[in-house]
Amino acid sequence: MRLILAIIFPPLVFFTINRPFQGMMNLILWITFIGWPVAAIWAVYALSQYRNDELRREVDYDRRYGRYSRY
Repeated sequence: MRLILAIIFPPLVFFTINRPFQGMMNLILWITFIGWPVAAIWAVYALSQYRNDELRREVDYDRRYGRYSRY
């Protein structure tokens, strides 16, 4: 759902992933018609980085406290 939102309304994605200042910059870029494709690509890239960070945090948590713990 966020991926479709990143293409249609890129600034909103930054606000949903807790990056409001980048959302403001993306909004300024998105307002210009020429900058819209760049804003959409930037939003998709930021969303993929956010997903990678979430997965990394989950794996670290599992290593410390979950099924991968040795102690």
